[in-house]
Amino acid sequence: MQRRQFITATAVAATSPTLTFAASESSATIPAPFVVKGRESRFAEKTKLFGTSPNDIKVSAKDTGNMLSVLEYNGREKGGPPLHIHPSQDEIFYVMEGNYLFVVGAEHHKLTTGDLIFLPRNVPHTFAQLTDTGRMVFFLQPGGKMEDYFRKLGTLTAQPSPQEGAKLFTDHDMQVVGPPLTID
Repeated sequence: MQRRQFITATAVAATSPTLTFAASESSATIPAPFVVKGRESRFAEKTKLFGTSPNDIKVSAKDTGNMLSVLEYNGREKGGPPLHIHPSQDEIFYVMEGNYLFVVGAEHHKLTTGDLIFLPRNVPHTFAQLTDTGRMVFFLQPGGKMEDYFRKLGTLTAQPSPQEGAKLFTDHDMQVVGPPLTID
C-alpha cells in the first residue's frame, strides 16, 4: 500500500502548478552559453593581483547565481597573498604554467603544470609563485565577494599596507591569519 501512495503522490506532485512554476522560474536564471577568449575576461574587466598580474574573471558569480566564480591568474612576479581563511568558500587551483608552493593548514605542496589543489573553506592557506611567470585557473564555490575583492585591488595604485590589506580581506569575507610565504 505504501508503494501505491508514493506513486500517486509523485504523479500529483509532478503535475502541480507550483512545481511547474518553480521549474520554469529557476530555468529563467540559467544564462545562455558563452565563450571567453584566452587572456580576456567575461565582461572586459581588467583586474590585477599584486599590481601587475592580470586576474581575469572567466565565469562570474553573476552567471551562476553566486554558486561559482572561475578566474585565470597570469602571474608576472614571484610571491603571493598572506596566509588567510575563507569561512564560506572552497577554492580549487589548476596550474597551467609555472611552479607554485601552496600551504594548506600544516601541509606544504609544490605544484607545477597540470597539478590541481583543493583548498577547503575554514582552512588557513596561501600560495607563492616560485617562477618569474605562471598561470593558474582557479574556482571559488560559492562565488561570494571575491570578484569585488579583485576589482578593488585592480583600482589600487600602490600596494596596500598590511592593515589596509587586512581590512580589504575582512570586507570581502576573508580573514588574514599570517604573513605571505617568503621565497628565495
